[in-house]
Amino acid sequence: MSNERIERSYHRQTLDGSVSLPEVHRSVQLDGRRGWKRLVAFLGPAYLISVGYMDPGNWATDLEGGARFGYALLWVLLLSNLIALLVQTLAARLGIASGRDLAQACREQYPRPIAYGLWVLAEVAIAACDLAELLGTAIGLHLLFGIPTLAGVLITGADALLLLAIQHLGVRRFEAFILSLVFIVGMCFLVELVLAQPSPAEIVTGFVPALPDGALYVALGIIGATVMPHNLYLHSALVQTRAFEQTSHGRREACRYNLVDTAVALNAAFFVNAAILILAASVFYTRGIEVTELEQAHALLEPLLGTALASTAFAVALLAAGQSSTLTGTLAGQIVMEGFIRFRMRPFLRRLITRLIAIVPAVAVLVTMGEGGTYQLLILSQVILSIQLPFAIIPLVHFTSSRELMGEHVSPRWVQALGWVAAAIVVVLNVRLAVGVVSEWLAAGSAALQVLVVAGASALAALLGATFLLPLLRRLQRKPQRSWRDVLSRVEAALERHPQYRTIAAALAHDEKDPAIIQHAVRLAEQHGARVVLLHIVEGAVGTVYPAAYDAEARADEEYLEQLCSTIRARGVECSSMIGYGNVPRELVRLVKECGADVLVMGGHRHRGWKDLLFGATVSPVRHALGIPVIIV
Repeated sequence: MSNERIERSYHRQTLDGSVSLPEVHRSVQLDGRRGWKRLVAFLGPAYLISVGYMDPGNWATDLEGGARFGYALLWVLLLSNLIALLVQTLAARLGIASGRDLAQACREQYPRPIAYGLWVLAEVAIAACDLAELLGTAIGLHLLFGIPTLAGVLITGADALLLLAIQHLGVRRFEAFILSLVFIVGMCFLVELVLAQPSPAEIVTGFVPALPDGALYVALGIIGATVMPHNLYLHSALVQTRAFEQTSHGRREACRYNLVDTAVALNAAFFVNAAILILAASVFYTRGIEVTELEQAHALLEPLLGTALASTAFAVALLAAGQSSTLTGTLAGQIVMEGFIRFRMRPFLRRLITRLIAIVPAVAVLVTMGEGGTYQLLILSQVILSIQLPFAIIPLVHFTSSRELMGEHVSPRWVQALGWVAAAIVVVLNVRLAVGVVSEWLAAGSAALQVLVVAGASALAALLGATFLLPLLRRLQRKPQRSWRDVLSRVEAALERHPQYRTIAAALAHDEKDPAIIQHAVRLAEQHGARVVLLHIVEGAVGTVYPAAYDAEARADEEYLEQLCSTIRARGVECSSMIGYGNVPRELVRLVKECGADVLVMGGHRHRGWKDLLFGATVSPVRHALGIPVIIV
């Protein structure tokens, strides 16, 4: 099958023609690129993902962890980064191997009520994520330019226009813009570390697993704030912007390059998060100052480090992180809506709605509680993300463990085991974090609020149970079936191999079909440089009753085969002959195995049904008894 036909089949089977992010789907061309240039062409999707791992929601937990416990929680950051690397790699593999993003796969694999429930949670989580980034951007504007936070929140509504304008320039320019913001964040914290001069020895000790008293809750917050559910939907869609070959080799190559992309990008995010924690440890912890708010950290950096550069770099990094994160979060909203419910609206309108959903609660809190309420709003956004994460990571591990969906690119058993371990860690820690915060709400709330929270928690628990169990039950109730993609992958792999035949057996009946059989056998032998072995079974009365009896019929057949061999040898093809006696199918199978043939060419007797009972059948018994190709002439 040609690549063009594979491509057409691939798109036809992908959700009846719908694709993820259609305006940029397969828009990055790879033709003619080799070596490092081809690698660079694949780089980009993970950098858009990495900004979600360094958003303002992470800053609060990193600052608190460093200010309260010094360097002791660096190992927690490393653990969360390893988990993130695993799940983002799985998300990329899902998009590459199945041609679906995570939202599309959920809609296909789950019953409609479950899929709709997952969609609602994903939309709420994206709005919560956008809320955190919106507040981060507004706080950054306030710290840099003195703009009131409320005005900064309203200004960020223009991000929808900015995103639309940038994306119209192409996905590569959009990725370059995001990468430039990530670079700004990294450079700002590099400056911070140079100014803070942390102790290298103490940094090393922070990677030794240990939990000081009271650090468990903060550690849970760090892990819970690191892995973002919307990133899983986004990554599985962004990898499809590359026009890699829709072949087994092309998908393997795309998986390999995207693993490099993910490792580099998430390690950059780890550097930023570690830098925030190290900065807080070296500046605040050593002086016994507890910091829990972004504005507080900004205000203290300048007097403690003795230069305005420290506080300015902090504010610039916060603004860049908030801006880059909100762009990718809004893009994830489009993927979730189109993937779960197949509802498409103009990208500008979709992003504007996502931003308005985040602006409304932010403005309400700022008007009623003032700027001091933004910190509580950030905590609320992280709790919502913590609740949503299990509903994204469990389906992801299920799907990438399914041969029906992934074909030959299904996760190996050891990767599946790691995936479930990571899912268990993330689920337990996030549930514990959410339960802790919700318990505080229940203790301070009214009876009506308590009933509402308990009912909501019960519904979420039921949905989580169904999300985990339904794919398992489906697998048990149905016999494993190979998907068309699995079969296609095997065909592609087979076409890449070139079979080499050494011995071609030709079964002759000493009749008018022999020339055609010899023609096929000799042509095949010439193509492969193989030898030909002519086979004939003597089935006369004497041969049947007295096997190996050398009568006149056997002598005539032997002479006939030798003359044929001489003719074949004259064409430069090695040839020999073998004769059997008695039952034709049984003897023919024995001779084929004895000569070690790689393929058998034989003639069809052109009768079936009652004639098989009268004259006997040869083709079917031989074909079923041999494990080599059989060519019927």
